[in-house]
Amino acid sequence: MNKIRYTILLALSIFSIQFSFAGNPDRQGQAGAGQLLMNPWARSAGLHSIATANVTGVEAMRINVAGLSRVAKSEFVFAHARYLEGTDISMNAFGLTQKIGKSGALGVSLMSIDMGEIAVTTTDQPEGTGATFSPSLFNLGIGYAHMFENKVSVGILFRAISESTADLAAFGFAIDAGVQYVTGPQDNFKFGISLRNVGSPMRFSGEGLSDQAPNPDQSLSYELTISQRAERFELPSALNIGGSYDFIINEKNRLTILANFTSNSFSEDQVGGGIEFALGDMFMLRGGYRLDFSQVRDEGEREAVYTGPSAGLSVMIPVKKESSTSVGLDYAYRMSDPWGGTHNIGIRISL
Repeated sequence: MNKIRYTILLALSIFSIQFSFAGNPDRQGQAGAGQLLMNPWARSAGLHSIATANVTGVEAMRINVAGLSRVAKSEFVFAHARYLEGTDISMNAFGLTQKIGKSGALGVSLMSIDMGEIAVTTTDQPEGTGATFSPSLFNLGIGYAHMFENKVSVGILFRAISESTADLAAFGFAIDAGVQYVTGPQDNFKFGISLRNVGSPMRFSGEGLSDQAPNPDQSLSYELTISQRAERFELPSALNIGGSYDFIINEKNRLTILANFTSNSFSEDQVGGGIEFALGDMFMLRGGYRLDFSQVRDEGEREAVYTGPSAGLSVMIPVKKESSTSVGLDYAYRMSDPWGGTHNIGIRISL
């Protein structure tokens, strides 16, 4: 019981920390490292990333790291996403989890963003110099979660963030923390809280911030190297609070409904809901809807690129009969305006 009390205190601390630096819409656009809010994983993307209460395994490291401990044994996930079809931006990710003992689990996830080739332009050649560059954005997360008495899970994750071009770079660290609580006659009610992307500000540095200028003293003619210092930017921290309920249809089938609230420090808050139907462990169909508060207040104006609906499915195939090893395929689509939405696809291996 003492462990559960400590867990509850941790949950309350997470909630308090968020309110200590909670932002507002006036700060929108002032945060950097937007890659931390992008979700490459197809299964949770099909629910619009609102599965704070019941996410498990690899994808928990993006939504609520506490769910990491609820993996059966080992899980490997490879994911690819075409972000906002028409922008030529794609996401690639790999994650693995491993059970440690009876109650703990360790996970590692790596995500990179491919923005394609971008033309180099200058004030003298605004149409392009003929050269191109490709930004490099990636983050690496290492997380651990522990489950107490099969009811309460707590987790923490440390994430390294890197953003760079050929002559500019920024590097930083972030911490995620989360709690999941399971109760009910068949463990069918779940509640979760996660605090994500809390870390020190980042700053770009490098030769790209230097320029050549003539000597202001006209007595001698030579060039000086002038270096500029970039302004620091904050990370897009967010608090998620969610709940879910499983309707057990029979021994193999279930219907899950879930709801979630997201408090963003540097943008509008969001609410969302979803539903998932599972036919045993082999087939799952899901859908979600997320609403940005600005869509409620400002009629005719939309600040969020995602317009609301999302959908996805998963198919898991056992490698052998009565074997716990299975291979699966996940797919998700999130509608957006403008552009043609985001497509996520993933391959999952569960041991």
